Amino acid sequence: MRKAMIGWAAMAAVGLAGAAQAKPAAEWIDQTTGHRVLRLTDQPGSASLYFHQNSYTPQGDKMVISTPDGIAVMTLADWTIKPLVKGKDLQLLFTGRKTRTAYYASRKRDDGAGGTSIFVADIDSGKTRKIATVNGGSIGSINADETLLLGQWAASDKPLQPDGTQKAGTPEIKQTFGQAHYAANGPDGKPLSFAEAKEVRLNERLEAKIPMEIFTIDIRTGERKVVVASTDWLNHIQFSPTDPGLIMYCHEGPWHKVDRIWTIRTDGSGKQLIHKRIMNMEIAGHEFFSPDGAWIWYDLQTPRGEVFWLAGYEIATGRRQWYHVDRNQWSVHYNQAPDMRHFSGDGGDSEMVAHAPDGKYLYLFTPRAIPDVAGIHADNAADLIAPGTFGVEKIVDMRKHDYRLEPNITFTPDGKWMIFRSNMDGAPHIYAAEISKSDE
Repeated sequence: MRKAMIGWAAMAAVGLAGAAQAKPAAEWIDQTTGHRVLRLTDQPGSASLYFHQNSYTPQGDKMVISTPDGIAVMTLADWTIKPLVKGKDLQLLFTGRKTRTAYYASRKRDDGAGGTSIFVADIDSGKTRKIATVNGGSIGSINADETLLLGQWAASDKPLQPDGTQKAGTPEIKQTFGQAHYAANGPDGKPLSFAEAKEVRLNERLEAKIPMEIFTIDIRTGERKVVVASTDWLNHIQFSPTDPGLIMYCHEGPWHKVDRIWTIRTDGSGKQLIHKRIMNMEIAGHEFFSPDGAWIWYDLQTPRGEVFWLAGYEIATGRRQWYHVDRNQWSVHYNQAPDMRHFSGDGGDSEMVAHAPDGKYLYLFTPRAIPDVAGIHADNAADLIAPGTFGVEKIVDMRKHDYRLEPNITFTPDGKWMIFRSNMDGAPHIYAAEISKSDE
């Protein structure tokens, strides 16, 4: 049974500072895993950013979050939360990797239609200013030197649900305050599971062949430049964290149908498919850059729902590394620690693609290479996929969590905590889990 508590050190800090908000809203030791867990927010509906969006300052001392009242800043040393920008119609986008700046849009959007304005807020002073107008589309990323915004636009806005509750433009960034809902019937007329219903809706959107663009906006001049134009469904846009000119994006849709993961330069050159399917029903997706920008990592299944890998592609060399993942450890999203020695996984429920019977945990994965037997190498060993496995540690018991809200783990810059979203207490909140085990 979980029990909220405040340690002596935290109580002393509160007494000295005289500010009750300087302590976590709740604190406990997970009785299943032995790790300390904190609920950081008091306001239901608070949310951290999507797993590959940067939310931390370059110095690693603060992070930005969304609240029902707008955008707030959290100090990681004591978990203090202070408002940054107030407004119920704001969409927090990301923080800069070069400056202490939070970027946000003037209204929340989950699709590629309509227009919006992009603003920045100084994380320390709170001063805001408008930097761009987006006449159509939405912004999903900023490059490493903070000179270019990256956006996507669709000629029309097709909802994924017939009732219009789930928009189609950017489903990967869909769950700021609520949960995803998909419903569809199979060929036999019976309701499909959440995961299979989602596939039906994704395919309907893909087959609509809506014209789309991926574009950049130069923050200094306002110039809008189209990088990719297609009637394929373009999505999951992200800049490299270190290379200002490298973009990664996906062809969205049922993963076993599309060639998903692509890179391209901002000038339109160097378009490249990162993973080519070699097996029917093979899927790859939820791609992300390593913290140093040298690797692309993604969920790989050969085939879907049967054999699970976290697969890596080294950008400079084309070298590939695949780590095998057991069914129960398959995760909706993975992420990599700042020192790149560990990965996180946020697990999944029994209705999701892995159909894991006991997969509702947050995990810490430690890579383990599979060496050549007796040191004997194949002649072309260096050109082959390097296989590996994971050492696995459970960090948080998520059995009370509804996975229609994705946890979206990020590591704090010091690598000591996992930050995630959860509805384990009912409403969505932001939580932190300590990676080292507590002595309590």
